[in-house]
Amino acid sequence: MASNVVSQARGQKKSAGASPLRAVWESVKSLAGAILIYLVINTFLIAAYRIPSGSMIPTLLIGDWLFVNRAVYGPHIPFTNSHLPSFSEPKRGDVVVFVSPYQADEAAAGADPTPTLVKRMVGMAGDTLLMRKGLLHVNGVPQRQGFGAESRYGPGTSQPGDVDQLFEWQRTHALKQSRFGAAPAQPTHDDWGPLVVPPQHYFMMGDNRYESKDSRYWGVVPRENVRGRPMFVYYSYRSGAETDRPISFITDIRWGRIGTRIK
Repeated sequence: MASNVVSQARGQKKSAGASPLRAVWESVKSLAGAILIYLVINTFLIAAYRIPSGSMIPTLLIGDWLFVNRAVYGPHIPFTNSHLPSFSEPKRGDVVVFVSPYQADEAAAGADPTPTLVKRMVGMAGDTLLMRKGLLHVNGVPQRQGFGAESRYGPGTSQPGDVDQLFEWQRTHALKQSRFGAAPAQPTHDDWGPLVVPPQHYFMMGDNRYESKDSRYWGVVPRENVRGRPMFVYYSYRSGAETDRPISFITDIRWGRIGTRIK
């Protein structure tokens, strides 16, 4: 009888000693599970993205926070150039999230040479693109979309006749002869092409044409660089450049933009 009482007491001591460790282990497992679920969702399904520049005005504003559908074009497998199967392919006119081709000038300035960007896909594989007097033509058809017409230039923005060393890549892609005429001897901001988008590549441009560093500068985007399609704005506020209020992310929320679908 006495031995049973001693054994029970020892067992209770062991259980009491093991309980805190078991509780810690359960907490660790729960936390690890939550982190794993977040990583899966963020990597393969939905991710958040903040708009840092005005290159997509008026479609997207500085300070817009977006939910991006990663699955629609095939989720990117981390640390590879591969994607899982997609539900659809990017279509001309889609707003697309992608990793920029390598930008040597950004690397020289100490910035990220391959940033993740949001632009509109204006040309897909096989399309012939050219711009004359700021008007984009796709396969000979002038693109007078509203979002292109909203773009204006002024002090501090790119100018129609600007020449940039970064345009030089176009020379190897520009057509010497075509039914659309020959490419200008010197491509400028508003006059370039015709050029043909190669297979498995896209030509991206910002809606705000005079404040957008896009495919005119760093070239066409490979299909494997595509990361998703923005769905809607889930949060938006005026940036410090637009307001002098402190903590603008609380005091200057753009309530009317929350829930705005991106198209």
